[in-house]
Formats: sequence, C-alpha cells, structure tokens
Amino acid sequence: MPDLSLLLLLGAMLLAIGAFAGVLAGLLGVGGGIVLVPAFFYAFSVLGYDSPQLMQLCLGTSLATIIVTSIRSVLSHNRKGAVDWSILRGWAPGIVLGAIVGVWLATSLRSGALQLIFGGLAMIVALYMTLGRASWRLGPEMPRGPLRWILSPVIGFLSVLMGIGGGSFGVPTMTLFSVPIHRAVATAAGFGVLIAVPSVIGFLTVALPDGGRPPLTIGAVNLVAFGLVIAMTLITTPYGAALAHRTDAARLKRIFGLFLFLVAANMLRKAAGW
Repeated sequence: MPDLSLLLLLGAMLLAIGAFAGVLAGLLGVGGGIVLVPAFFYAFSVLGYDSPQLMQLCLGTSLATIIVTSIRSVLSHNRKGAVDWSILRGWAPGIVLGAIVGVWLATSLRSGALQLIFGGLAMIVALYMTLGRASWRLGPEMPRGPLRWILSPVIGFLSVLMGIGGGSFGVPTMTLFSVPIHRAVATAAGFGVLIAVPSVIGFLTVALPDGGRPPLTIGAVNLVAFGLVIAMTLITTPYGAALAHRTDAARLKRIFGLFLFLVAANMLRKAAGW
C-alpha cells in the first residue's frame, strides 16, 4: 500500500489534470480525453504504477470520465435544440460496433503498442487542428449507406484506441460533410456516450498486475482518478465555455494543435524507448 504522501501527490496531480481538461473541453469542444490519457500516463508513471498494461489503465479511466461528461454535455446541448438526433440514431450502431472492436484490440495490446497508436493518431488530430480550415467540405450532407457503415465504426474504433469521446473525430467528420459546427459539437457529445459506455464495460474486465494498479482500481478503471477528474471538470468546464466566447477560437485551436503535436511526439518518443 503506498504511503500517504504518494496518495496526496496523486490526488493533487489528478485535481490539476481534471481542472485543465475541463477548461479545455469548454474552450475548444474537443473533450478532455485527448489530454487525460497522456496526463494519466505521466502521473501514474511518476508515482511508480508502471506496467505493460499502463496505457490500458489510462484509456479505461479516461473513457469512464467521458461517460459522465458526454451525458452532461448532450443533455445541455439538447435543451438548446442543438443535437441532431437523426445523425445520432443513424450512426449509433456503427460507432458502438467500432468501439467494441477497439476495446478488444486495446485489451490485447501492450502499453508500448498503445503508446505508438495514441501518438500517431494524436499527431493526425494535431495537424488537422493546426492546418485545417472551416471551409473544407467533402459533401453537402452526412453520408448514408455503405460510406456511413465504413466511417461510423472507424470513429468508434479510433476513439477507443485514444481513450477519447466523439469530438476529435466526430466533429471534423460532420463539419466536412456540411454540418454546422455548433450542431456537430452537440451531436458529437452523443457519439461520446456511444463510444464510452461499451468501452468501459470491456475495460472493467481487464486484469492488471498488482504492481501496476493504483489504489481503488477495478479492471483498468481507477476510481480515484475518475472521481477527482469528474469533480474538477464539472467545476471548470463552464469557465472554459465562457472564455471561448471572449477569444479567437481559430487561433486557440491552432495553438492547442501545436501543443498536442508536442504531446504526440513525446508519446511516440516513449514508445520508441528513447
């Protein structure tokens, strides 16, 4: 059992992580998961909870927080009439299927492979946020038929491998197919619920080695991190949303894209053993 000083340090780090993730989610609409996974990895590593399954712990715990934040977000957006339920219903089966396959793969890989996947996908998201343009379009409406059945599982699958909700892949997909940005952000919150719920059920069944489990861990979900991060994101997300209305969102996204690029590069460096 870790001593009290380690537990207090873990708690302080998790509170800071949750506060930052909440501000980020409100400010940029990308969700906190893309920051939570590398932050959890750093915190648990520093405190000695390293193992070949460390990334599974980070992914599972991040996705558990997304259940709460996504439900809260989608209900809030729905009160404003911003959620496109027709998109959500049509894309739900494929997203859930992709998430289930993603959990199966994530629970069978070791931490180094998941670090490599996270770093590569985060690099792609960073480049899109830095170089992407709001005017880019692939079509006048959301795809149906075979293309929807290709894209929807891919969103669920890739999101699970990064431990994130629906924002990072769902919002760009919808805006590229001419869905207005506010409606895309609102609907992507629903994607987050569809991704996170089946994923967390799977991660709760993962068996971590004793030395790689922080206190109060069930499967690959740490309840301490979950509780503290949720508490802080509920407090700080509104501040991020308020700040978003007073700042240049496009510039902020480019700045965060550069930050994410460095995070991804560091994760790739660790995966390579440098």
